[in-house]
Amino acid sequence: MAEVSSDQGIPEPEGAVELIDTDYTIGQDNIDGQVGPFGFDIHNPVFLVSGLAIVAFVFYTLALPEQAGAVFSWLFSTVTKGFDWFFLGSANIFVIFCLLLIVTPVGSVRLGGAEATPDYGYVGWFAMLFAAGMGIGLMFFGVLEPVYHMAVSEPLGVPSPFDAEGNLIPENVEAAKTMGLAATIFHWGLHPWAIYAVVALALALFSFNKGLPLTIRSAFYPILGDRVWGWWGHIIDILAVFATLFGLATSLGFGAQQANAGLNHVFGVPVGPSTQVILITGITAIALISVLRGLDGGVKVLSEINMAIAALLLFFVLLAGPTMLILTDFGEGLLAYLKEIVPLSNPVGREDTGFVQGWTSFYWAWWISWSPFVGMFIARVSRGRTVREFVICVLIIPSLVCVLWMAVFGGVAIDQVLSDPATSAVKANVIDSYNPPLSLFAMLEGLPLAGITSVIGIVLVIVFFVTSSDSGSLVIDTITAGGKVDAPVPQRVFWCVFEGAVAIVLLLSAGGLQSLQSMVISTGLPFTVVLLLMCWAIWKGLRAEPR
Repeated sequence: MAEVSSDQGIPEPEGAVELIDTDYTIGQDNIDGQVGPFGFDIHNPVFLVSGLAIVAFVFYTLALPEQAGAVFSWLFSTVTKGFDWFFLGSANIFVIFCLLLIVTPVGSVRLGGAEATPDYGYVGWFAMLFAAGMGIGLMFFGVLEPVYHMAVSEPLGVPSPFDAEGNLIPENVEAAKTMGLAATIFHWGLHPWAIYAVVALALALFSFNKGLPLTIRSAFYPILGDRVWGWWGHIIDILAVFATLFGLATSLGFGAQQANAGLNHVFGVPVGPSTQVILITGITAIALISVLRGLDGGVKVLSEINMAIAALLLFFVLLAGPTMLILTDFGEGLLAYLKEIVPLSNPVGREDTGFVQGWTSFYWAWWISWSPFVGMFIARVSRGRTVREFVICVLIIPSLVCVLWMAVFGGVAIDQVLSDPATSAVKANVIDSYNPPLSLFAMLEGLPLAGITSVIGIVLVIVFFVTSSDSGSLVIDTITAGGKVDAPVPQRVFWCVFEGAVAIVLLLSAGGLQSLQSMVISTGLPFTVVLLLMCWAIWKGLRAEPR
């Protein structure tokens, strides 16, 4: 059987489990040693192939930014237009699969063994789930997306409340407002969290219950058998590293742009690539400190700080804005989402191609690229939960928090736009001239204490930035160390540095924001196939477990 050792950071199962019978030993293919004062313990060839490829990518993009930008632009257009149906259909499968796990008998399987107890309480657990899964994205898109879908993208053909001259069309207002919120909730609700839940459950089950390494390849043992330790497994793990790194780089790029916009708005700091490079460099340095402190001393503490600051800002906006209208929007947006989820999820025959290809395809690819990172992180903090409890909490509770966030921030922004279109800073920065990084601060400008809340917003973006960076470094290091979760620190430092480097070179390349989006959907495409196969492997693994 696989050797399960707490010396490698993976606790032994507690109570009855169905261990997989294999002679593989965690870390048996690793190369370890010492270079001066720095130790290393890397998986051969996963670390070498993925590390060299990422270094080569950074140098290529720096050396030929125009050529790289053209390639990224072609990738974005090709993948979003040619594979939108595949992303939408696959995401629907993940949601249905998770709902089946809740209602079927396999939901009573406990991760870590029949007698395992949770490593973290609910508060700490939820904080880490939420901060790792959505942080920077909610800050960047919380105001932008509801307003944009209401006024510009016209999901499902619902017309804009504005005519070509920017005048309100009263009869269109209510339907456009409701659909704007429903379409936004669609992108931040069940589908992304189902994607995360699939990967997290696979990793937790095959590591904590089956005794296999905490790597993506382990989930495929029921399909590949011992071949999973060879090149099939190497390819799976390398794809996971690429997907994770580019998914993180996209988030870091968004975070840098938004922090730069906020600093310019409040303090007059210049907006541009130079400032954003300085921001990414500085925040990566802070993330290194958290990386050195580890999961409990770094990520957990930062996640709880995130939650506290985010809750403070959320409740301020709720109370300072039109509170009753926001709460009404919350209910109406949620009902509209549940009503429209099937047509919004439809992968074929759509006429709202701008919404499907420009938004939904990108989002599903982004979430899929993030899934190895978020999934492994969720798996590491979810030992001791039953599958049913795990799926409900990972799927439902964060979705409701995202709905509330979008209803509050988006609801206030929409109210500002519709109440006074002529002077609305949100309308000027989202509808009239598309300036996504400034949208949050434009909304806060219309509320009391704008200077203070804008600073809080900047701090929150930066802390989310740090949390994502150090969480991602821990996860990529685990994959490239053959499943060891206590590999030497210099390896985590390497990945933390190159996450920042990839974000920088993509921002500096021709295309900037689109370059970030292009790489995330390109790596998300092959990894979608991996996730679909993973569902089958999870089902086979769960059916063998004692309940």
